[in-house]
Amino acid sequence: MANHTPDPHGLSHLTASARYHDYRYASNPLAEGSAGEVPLTRFDAELHQRGGSRVLPLDNSAVLGCAGPATSPGLCASFVRVRAGEAVLTDANATSHLFFVMRGSGTSSPAEGADPAPIPWKAGDLFTLPARSRMLHAASEDAALYWVNDEPLLRYLGAEATQRQFTPTLYTREAILEALDGVLRDPSSATANRLSVLLGNRLFPHTMTVTHVIWAMFGLLPVGALQAPHRHQSVALDLVVDARPGCYTMVGQTLDRDGSIKDGIRVDWKPHSAFVTPPGLWHSHHNESGQPAHILPIQDAGLHTFLRTLNILFIRRTKDGGHDVIDRAV
Repeated sequence: MANHTPDPHGLSHLTASARYHDYRYASNPLAEGSAGEVPLTRFDAELHQRGGSRVLPLDNSAVLGCAGPATSPGLCASFVRVRAGEAVLTDANATSHLFFVMRGSGTSSPAEGADPAPIPWKAGDLFTLPARSRMLHAASEDAALYWVNDEPLLRYLGAEATQRQFTPTLYTREAILEALDGVLRDPSSATANRLSVLLGNRLFPHTMTVTHVIWAMFGLLPVGALQAPHRHQSVALDLVVDARPGCYTMVGQTLDRDGSIKDGIRVDWKPHSAFVTPPGLWHSHHNESGQPAHILPIQDAGLHTFLRTLNILFIRRTKDGGHDVIDRAV
């Protein structure tokens, strides 16, 4: 319910946009339906496996009720297909750009000027670029990249990203896997339900994230694993790096007494496909495939961590068959 009261003092040019809402109905726009919920969406790898070189936005803006393209309210993910010998331009008004190389090899160079220097890449590499990074991605063999940026957030704020908060940074496949292997060698990992590396940047020691806005986690799902449910207020744009049939995620609103997800929706993993995990929903990861799998969740958790609103919670099962909710992975 909204109420607009006419102004009797000739100030209509100042008062025309004013509205007055009953707090009881306006305090939760999602419940009242004025703000669209973030959908649990899937984007298949077939989108980038055929056709010409191009950018394919994973667009949920019609459901979100915002200008697009937007995959979540604050982030836009795209598949970037580049055929061998060709190049694709990426350009967005964003503070942060993240690229993960799903297949192929090539280089990324500034569309004009000499800053930054060309970045060489191959399958499994990840690199980040700051604001004002208008880049040409040239492939030496058929390639596909997963591109995530925060242009929807800037569009909502009515702001232009002009200040570079970090420098271009490359995370090679070898370095990522070496860091993950270090986690696996830690004796405490034998009983851990999360085996992952959170990619960081020396400029953001407080959030420990890959940029000041974006978080990127490279995670292993071992054979036979059941990673207990967790939830957070950031939206996860999940990319399946590699998996065999039998790997999947369960997503739901509530938990059973034993800590499993009640009436969940199953999302099967397919290599180089993506899916959106909405904020606030419980989700668990399962590997019944007989082979290890890897996943790369990209979130706006850097921003949430800075705002102290991430509120990530994990389930820990108890000896009596019940569960506790705790604020850190174990």
